Amino acid sequence: MEQLKAIELPVKEALAKFNIDFAKSLHSNTALLNNAIHYIMNSTGKHVRPLLLLLSAKACGRISENSINSSVLLELLHTATLIHDDVVDETKQRRGVPSLNAIFDNRVSVLTGDYLLATALIRAIKTQNLQIISIVSNLGRQLSEGELHQMEVAEESLIDEEAYMSVIYKKTAALLSSCSQIGAISVNADTETVKICASFGEALGYAFQIKDDIFDYDAHANIGKPTGNDIREGKVTLPLLYALQVGRGEERERLLHLVKDKDFTHEHVHQLIQYSIKMGGLHYAEKKMQFYMDKAIESILQLPPSDSRDSLVNLAHFIIDRKK
Repeated sequence: MEQLKAIELPVKEALAKFNIDFAKSLHSNTALLNNAIHYIMNSTGKHVRPLLLLLSAKACGRISENSINSSVLLELLHTATLIHDDVVDETKQRRGVPSLNAIFDNRVSVLTGDYLLATALIRAIKTQNLQIISIVSNLGRQLSEGELHQMEVAEESLIDEEAYMSVIYKKTAALLSSCSQIGAISVNADTETVKICASFGEALGYAFQIKDDIFDYDAHANIGKPTGNDIREGKVTLPLLYALQVGRGEERERLLHLVKDKDFTHEHVHQLIQYSIKMGGLHYAEKKMQFYMDKAIESILQLPPSDSRDSLVNLAHFIIDRKK
């Protein structure tokens, strides 16, 4: 956490304003909704997305009211999608903390997610910036498509790296790209600078999601869900994907049948994880993650030197060095 606090320093005051504004935006006169919101406020994570947006804005100029407002609306949108995803996936824990649907029920969770989405729309209009509204609207579609595409890939047991990359673009890379891009737009950065920030966020998003997927193969990872959870849900992520692509022989065929038949007993999941490690799947995923982190840093170093730019570089390192 000390590393994250150092990264936050250039936008410390703006983050404090974000936290106040985010809390205010969630207030309701309905007791049940307020209870659900109170739980969300006490269980949300590191707020990486607002941090990314505000650092991008500061690196491109001076943080504006639109920067704060945009950071709130994107965190509202992100939180709403997480709530809905937990309902769809029947998830009972997120990052080691009971999910909203585990504490309340699916009805309360879905309606709370809807409330957050509606609040995000109000916030988008408040920016009075058609470019920001357009980006956020398209992002909402991409996040939904990403989840549906992931369900399709899992259902069909596709062993296809292109399909995997398409899913993580829509689930994560598009979101972080939007954060960094909107940060630049919120301070009236020129077109080229906006493109640089969008590229940085996109590459960072790929690295972020690949890191999350690697955690699923590490028994020592402290991420609030059991090892192999993605595999049990039929999600063939990069380490296993690579292993099944390069593998040959009877063992590969037997394990491929387990995936196709969705025969995910505890023992079979363990075998799939060990096979991924043995065939170099984890090493391949780590190299891919490093490639995208290097690409992100290369992009952001095109901006003029500043404390905020340094923090964006350090944020990229933090994302792939994190333990959960």
